[in-house]
Amino acid sequence: MDTVAQNSNLKFEEHKMKNPLIIFGFALSLFLAGGISYYASSQPDGFEKAAGEIGFLDTAEESPLKDSPLAEYGVAGVENERISGGLAGVVGVGATAAISFAIFYGLRRFNKSKP
Repeated sequence: MDTVAQNSNLKFEEHKMKNPLIIFGFALSLFLAGGISYYASSQPDGFEKAAGEIGFLDTAEESPLKDSPLAEYGVAGVENERISGGLAGVVGVGATAAISFAIFYGLRRFNKSKP
């Protein structure tokens, strides 16, 4: 019976997060994107400001993605600007984390299969 408990403990330890800093970093990213993003500057971003100063802002065309769910740093259909911006940030962090996890997991599996 002791060997069964030891084997289950080994399996549990194999699946534990090797670096708790990853969880902390992800939680901090979610907090910053969801809560602190509301306090970001409402001034135009650098590209838009430079386009206005140089004089080619008037030639800009509408983006084909202007009606997408996350256009203009917000979530479509959410009227509250603060909640909309926070949700967009959380969705962005989640999507970036999911894509990064998939890439690194695939690379890890690929490296293990090499002789």
